Amino acid sequence: MNKGHILIVDDEPLTRKSLYEILKKRGFDVAGAASGEEALGIISKERPDIVVTDFKMPGISGIGLLKEIKKIDSGIAVIIITGYGSIDSAVEAMKEGAFDYITKPILDDEIMIVIERIFEQKHILEENRLLRKQLVETKRARFYNLIGHNQRMQSIYNLIETIAPTNASVLIQGESGTGKRLIAQAIHKSDPHRKDRPFIEVSCGALPETLLESELFGHVKGAFTSAIKDRQGRFEAADGGVIFLDEIDAFSPKLQVKLLRVLQEGEFERVGDTHTVSVDVRVIAATNQNLKELISRNEFREDLYYRLNVIPINVPPLRERKDDLPLLVEHFLKKCSAKSKKEVTDISGEAMDALALYDWPGNVRELENVIERAVILSKGKSIERDDLPENILDILSSRNGASKEKRGHRTLKEALGDSEREIIRNTLEVCSGNRKKAAQILGINRTTLYNKMREYGLFEERDADVVK
Repeated sequence: MNKGHILIVDDEPLTRKSLYEILKKRGFDVAGAASGEEALGIISKERPDIVVTDFKMPGISGIGLLKEIKKIDSGIAVIIITGYGSIDSAVEAMKEGAFDYITKPILDDEIMIVIERIFEQKHILEENRLLRKQLVETKRARFYNLIGHNQRMQSIYNLIETIAPTNASVLIQGESGTGKRLIAQAIHKSDPHRKDRPFIEVSCGALPETLLESELFGHVKGAFTSAIKDRQGRFEAADGGVIFLDEIDAFSPKLQVKLLRVLQEGEFERVGDTHTVSVDVRVIAATNQNLKELISRNEFREDLYYRLNVIPINVPPLRERKDDLPLLVEHFLKKCSAKSKKEVTDISGEAMDALALYDWPGNVRELENVIERAVILSKGKSIERDDLPENILDILSSRNGASKEKRGHRTLKEALGDSEREIIRNTLEVCSGNRKKAAQILGINRTTLYNKMREYGLFEERDADVVK
């Protein structure tokens, strides 16, 4: 078995032959070159793992060859052979990137120790490379304060990492409670240039137009009745960092023009002032409205939309990523238990089924509120069915009622089978059809799960859902 490719470079045939036999006997693929020029020709075609070269050679010296090798492929390890008493030359070679040096006369064990160290290091580096690759490919359950391993969330994490180092404006669109603010914060924290600069957040929908303009751009004394002194706006406060404009759809036509100028030129005037202020601010905007519909009704400027929408991020509602429910529930259990100073660490299967059946119009924010309420009401260490609010329990009751009507009079075995089928079906729903994950939650192996799915016709049911 070939252990690796080694090139020996020495103008002395006897040294080449001796090293060739030593290394060949140890299972290496060995080649030889009588000069640095010949060696470079071989290296350009074959890319050896290791080059063992004499320090002193006519033409290209060992140091010269080392420098050329590092230009071609820095991954090739170079061992310098030097005469006894030429340690200064060897140190020079190490500074230029040689892996190690050995002195003449060459001892078999000495060169083998160096070669084995090189291959051991190469093996470790390759393992690290593969581990990094696997880490990138592995689904992340968390990304800063964002939680979820749903594929759409993974795409958002990857997009954030790609756009973070740029200055591009970002428009985050999604329903209320989906985590748009957390996405804006993650962009800021991922930005190597701005992460240590200010992150300024403005809830635009919470302020009337006159106050919003002053809040964003500042004002000078006397600009309006209550302007008793000069005031810096949020854009100035965010200089060098990021401003997050939530509910951007609340901007009046006048403010839209002013924001467009900031995006285009980085300039504005404070309210009541003629002096132009320049800022370096990255703008991240968010909305839960359909801006294209607002444009069609002449309520939002189309040119502003395209300035903001350089990088669009569409956040999925919770009902479209219910496979993230177990993760989110676990997170909120820990958070709400600590807040309430209670030790609630689990949730019953029936309670989890109810959460999975509900469509979450308030999204992740609503889920947090439900878990906080349940933790406060819980009488033990687990959230039970009755700890959940009525609107969620009504969904569970209506589903169970419909199932009972369909079942009619059943034998005990049939009734138990129906319950088992429903548990498996609900678990598969929560896991978005991921059978490995479902088997883990159910505490059975995958073969047993497949057999149960076949017995209860769940394969056909899930295939039908896909077709729909």
